[in-house]
Amino acid sequence: MDTITRRRFLTAGGVVAAGALAAGATAYGLRDILATAGRREPGRILVLVTLYGGNDGLNTVIPYADPAYAAARPGLAYEEGQVLALEDGFGLNPGLRGLHRLYGEDRLAVVRGVGYPRPDRSHFRSMDIWQTASPERPGTTGWLGRWLDTAGRDPRLAVSFEPVLPPLLAGATSAGATVPGGALPLPKGVTVPVLDGFGTASAGESPAQARAAACFADLVRVQGLMTDVAAQDEEEDGAEGEATATGGQAAPLDRQLALVARCVEAGAATRVYSVSRGGFDLHADEKTAHEALLTRLDKALAGFADRMAGTAAGRDVVVAVYSEFGRRVRANASDGTDHGTASSVFLLGAGIKGGLYGEAPSLTDLDDGDLRHTTDFRDVYAMLLADVLGADPGRILDGWSGRFDFS
Repeated sequence: MDTITRRRFLTAGGVVAAGALAAGATAYGLRDILATAGRREPGRILVLVTLYGGNDGLNTVIPYADPAYAAARPGLAYEEGQVLALEDGFGLNPGLRGLHRLYGEDRLAVVRGVGYPRPDRSHFRSMDIWQTASPERPGTTGWLGRWLDTAGRDPRLAVSFEPVLPPLLAGATSAGATVPGGALPLPKGVTVPVLDGFGTASAGESPAQARAAACFADLVRVQGLMTDVAAQDEEEDGAEGEATATGGQAAPLDRQLALVARCVEAGAATRVYSVSRGGFDLHADEKTAHEALLTRLDKALAGFADRMAGTAAGRDVVVAVYSEFGRRVRANASDGTDHGTASSVFLLGAGIKGGLYGEAPSLTDLDDGDLRHTTDFRDVYAMLLADVLGADPGRILDGWSGRFDFS
């Protein structure tokens, strides 16, 4: 194929924006990840799930037995008979039936009261803090990016199936790989067979041009995988929300996790996967919308956990689910909740000791109307770094010495 025509097509199709990565502007696609099959070093795999927008932790892990809960949220509170009971007066939102089953099978750990000192209620700043693990000062590298700096610096060791590379995978000397999983806009008149042709290597082109073109073929493959998942969901209502508080559309979470499962089952070398789900910034009419969001989240997470439990490689997977902050204790005048602080983190997988962990924050001893955190999020990160990735937490978390355990 003519190189000039090929280059014009790549520019028109937006391949640089769609397939290139922040890490040296080097494009990686699904084939690059699957090409590492059989090369994974011994150890476990971390799948990090980011819930953008600030998930309402009090209506996710519900303190239904505390009278202060119903008093603060007369229109939003769930009654005891509505929740999926855990223990000690706590229960899960009724939308989380799959996770409740995993809890009963000792495969889900719920860590309550997770946050950081001097909390910030800005989506941008709080998410920056969570992704850099630097609450005291603005961070310039992500905590998993710093792990990648120490783990060999191959971008394929840390992969995101989100539209852009999240800051948490950017290190000082390396960065993870992004395999975009959303829709692929094509120039007018271009068909899939033509697209496949443009994805085939041509003699005489530069390596960079060949790699960029290959991204089209990879994106077509990704879309094919996602179409298989979508066919199972045609009867469901509701679209995915924004992937971040500011925009940027990610593919539905179940489809991102299907790609993760494909890579894990193929034996890819990747040790860290990042996926996300948006839409949790519910300032008005929250209760029904939030339950619907959690229902979709539940289906994706429980389905993925069950799939992973079926293979030896999958049983090495640990999933961690977090959001940038919880919501305020008291409901607002619009039957919603505003930006808050501490919330719960979910940990699940065959290697997780299930149960309810961490001290539940008081609903009456508040910090300007917000929950006081009882577990520092760096304690959770330290456990994941040490127990899942086999890394030195102090080296990556700026000397942090705390660590969450399952005692």
